[in-house]
Amino acid sequence: MLLIQPCSSIKLHEHYEEHHKRITDYIQYSLGLIFECVSVLCYFDEQVVVAVLQVIQEHERAIVFRLGRAIEGRAKGPGTRHSSLSSDLVHLACSESAVLTADAVPLKVDAVVFFWVVDPFMWVMRVVNGPQAMSLLAQTTLKTMIGAHTLEDVLTQKLAGVQMERVELKALTLPVDLQRCMASEAVAIRRAGANVIAANGEVSVSHALVKAASTFEGNTVALQLRFLQSLLSMKSSARSVVVFPVPTEVSDVTVSSLP
Repeated sequence: MLLIQPCSSIKLHEHYEEHHKRITDYIQYSLGLIFECVSVLCYFDEQVVVAVLQVIQEHERAIVFRLGRAIEGRAKGPGTRHSSLSSDLVHLACSESAVLTADAVPLKVDAVVFFWVVDPFMWVMRVVNGPQAMSLLAQTTLKTMIGAHTLEDVLTQKLAGVQMERVELKALTLPVDLQRCMASEAVAIRRAGANVIAANGEVSVSHALVKAASTFEGNTVALQLRFLQSLLSMKSSARSVVVFPVPTEVSDVTVSSLP
């Protein structure tokens, strides 16, 4: 009995070491396999992970879908969600469109629209291709508003959209014939104004002449001074002028002797 006990303890110890080695090899194999699987997933599914998980910035909002159904209520953000939606002020250029004013004047309008998303849930769930819808809405709104105003109102007033932050006109093109007519009208208005100014000047000059004539009447000294001033002005001209001064008495006698 004393000789058999050491042998059994040695075999038990060898069995324990073998079992421990198998467990250690299995754990190492499992960890290696897990590490390889994680490496493969990180290598091949990086684009998928990036597409699914996106960071929502402070100016963005997100609509959360759970099993294909949108969760109603307040939009989420900022943080890490599934998809994001910008809530900044967006500008959208509208294509050039033909518009007819209230006084039957054809125009070509080119505008730009400024808007932002107030309700992200409604924007995602109720609107298909939101920017295109906003562009069409801006065009129809401009046509309706410009069609209700005359050309003068359109050129002098700033029209804005109803459903948007604001609509600014980038360009307003008039037909060539209308441009010529407006240019002719402007020239005619300028000429009429010039004629009015000239007529007012003539009236002022005539009043001044009448006042001067009443001043010279019966005042021979003033008349002689005006005569000398006229001679001085004639002397300053480049042409040679011969003047025969005639006394006023002689001229009065000559005028009175006429039939």
